[in-house]
Amino acid sequence: MTIHPAQPDAGIVFRRCDLGCSVEAKAQNVVDTQLATTLGDDDVRISTIEHLMATFAGLGIDNAQVDVSGSELPIMDGSAAPFVRLIRAAGIEEQPAPKRFLEVTREVSWTDGCAVTSLSPHDGFRLEYTMNYDHPYFEGHSQHAAVDFSSRAFIRDISRARTFGFLSDIERLRAMDLVRGGSLDNAVVVDDDGVLNDEGLRCEDEFVKHKILDAIGDLYVAGHPIIGAFAGYQSGHGSNNALVRQLLADRGSYRSVTFENGSTPPISLYRACNGIGAVSSVEPGSSRLTRVIDSPS
Repeated sequence: MTIHPAQPDAGIVFRRCDLGCSVEAKAQNVVDTQLATTLGDDDVRISTIEHLMATFAGLGIDNAQVDVSGSELPIMDGSAAPFVRLIRAAGIEEQPAPKRFLEVTREVSWTDGCAVTSLSPHDGFRLEYTMNYDHPYFEGHSQHAAVDFSSRAFIRDISRARTFGFLSDIERLRAMDLVRGGSLDNAVVVDDDGVLNDEGLRCEDEFVKHKILDAIGDLYVAGHPIIGAFAGYQSGHGSNNALVRQLLADRGSYRSVTFENGSTPPISLYRACNGIGAVSSVEPGSSRLTRVIDSPS
């Protein structure tokens, strides 16, 4: 995977360099939400975008081109932390354009069975999530968390939370020729007795924090950072995407806003909020990022 700079207002675009096709990271281009969030159209599919999208949201990156040589992004260690580390090492450039936000002006919600999600007006970006797993190991760990979003909170509290799954589910999925690359190196695996990973959990509430990480990435396909409060109960990628579509379909539920002339947005991002864009590029065959900066047009 290679991350390239992009011009102001380009948004986040994924390109299958092996096929020569591109797809924008927008809610209407999400074609599958089983196990991960997948973008696509008639010519291209790119899956597991949610951790990288969460990183872009967490670091305030609006514009980037992501080249990938296959149908799935690298899973790394199952969290967003490696992406955060590499992009911060490469550097982030402010661009000569105002940063645009989507401000929620009235509540929208989505219910699918036991899964419930909502977005409501809020002066900032707040995420609240509740799990309800009927499993003895989860009973001893937090199944609820709330975060007032900022780059600092994302990097410190959210980015290191890894994806997790049950051993029984992984065995079943492998029998279906899925999650072939899944291992204890890129996920927290739970069996009847507890966590199988030797190092255990990175934090006591890692499970629910990863659900918040996924939600941040899933919501970023709205096209811009959201000003509002997200609440999720037993929701996943499908419910999150349905909620974004519900928001965008109701033009009276949001408005597009910018903060210019020294005004301060209610979300603290990695650098000055008035126009941040990606200038990062991964060298092919390299584990590090190289700083690549386009001259402002």
